[in-house]
Amino acid sequence: MRTCVVTACVAVVCAASLSGQTPVREFELTLTPEHVHWGYYDSQVTPVLRVPSSSRVRVETMVAGGTQRLRLAGASDAEIPEALKAVEARISQRGPGVHPLTGPIYVEGAEPGDTLEVRIVDIAFLHPFAVVTFNPGTSQLPNDFPYAQYKLLRWRTGAQTLEFKPGVVLPIAPFWGSIGVAPPPLSGRISSRPPGWHGGNLDNKDLGVGSTLYLPVHVPSALLSIGDGHALQAHGEVTGTAAETSLRGTIEIRVRKGLRLKWPRAETPTHYITMGLSEDLNEAERQATREMVDFLSTEKGFTRDEAFLLCSLAGDLHVTQAVDQTQGVHMSIAKSVVR
Repeated sequence: MRTCVVTACVAVVCAASLSGQTPVREFELTLTPEHVHWGYYDSQVTPVLRVPSSSRVRVETMVAGGTQRLRLAGASDAEIPEALKAVEARISQRGPGVHPLTGPIYVEGAEPGDTLEVRIVDIAFLHPFAVVTFNPGTSQLPNDFPYAQYKLLRWRTGAQTLEFKPGVVLPIAPFWGSIGVAPPPLSGRISSRPPGWHGGNLDNKDLGVGSTLYLPVHVPSALLSIGDGHALQAHGEVTGTAAETSLRGTIEIRVRKGLRLKWPRAETPTHYITMGLSEDLNEAERQATREMVDFLSTEKGFTRDEAFLLCSLAGDLHVTQAVDQTQGVHMSIAKSVVR
């Protein structure tokens, strides 16, 4: 389908060697047409990078939907990076989703039944602007807004906030909306739009720098892909978009052998997170709760009765997203509670 491109290892993190841990090797995955597949997860996509467990990958990703959204919102051709234009010009096979995904990454040693641990080390921007939009039929209020609207958001390089309009200032909090592994071979090509047991378009704003995502592995080597950069987003993403942008950042990848998960999980520096994903919002809520009960009872020493009671006292449910066919709900519980 495309030529396999394997980027050479460029460094070894010395701190790990000095501490006696497995050295963390570092790789680079730039935004080029050879490194991108557009709109789907598929076990048949040729990997573009091969890494061992305990690797860091510096990865670049392109704005969801491509550069047309940026231009419609008012970005000039001159300020759109050439890398984005090259990807858009070269990749004609797209869909059914709208997300250009960088990858997949072949992770050595990952097998079905394992879990892939993906830690977000740092995130920066490929350009200092983003677009937020709504379109007919794709938002939480399709009958109220049966037309399209595009708004370009700008910020100074290095800024911590952006101005939505005069007097309305919002904190910049970048994260990748879509981080996922390949589905089982018999699933074929699946859209990048709805999230699922493969992870994918989770659109969870808590998965920023310092967080760790845990993904069940479904095929040998996992085949990890990443994209859908956001400058900021509220839980729910009710228009169908966040502040859509292009990101450059570092992820750290480890294989957790024998850790078998049914659904993606995550943690931040302060909280544990379980996820529920279903077309039925009530079922998504039940799933997120059930996953937290399982986590507390298998990992933290609670009985199932105790875990369920604790969820009612300390487990907060949030609607992650409500617009991508599959409804996303997550439950978070403070680490200080179950230390």
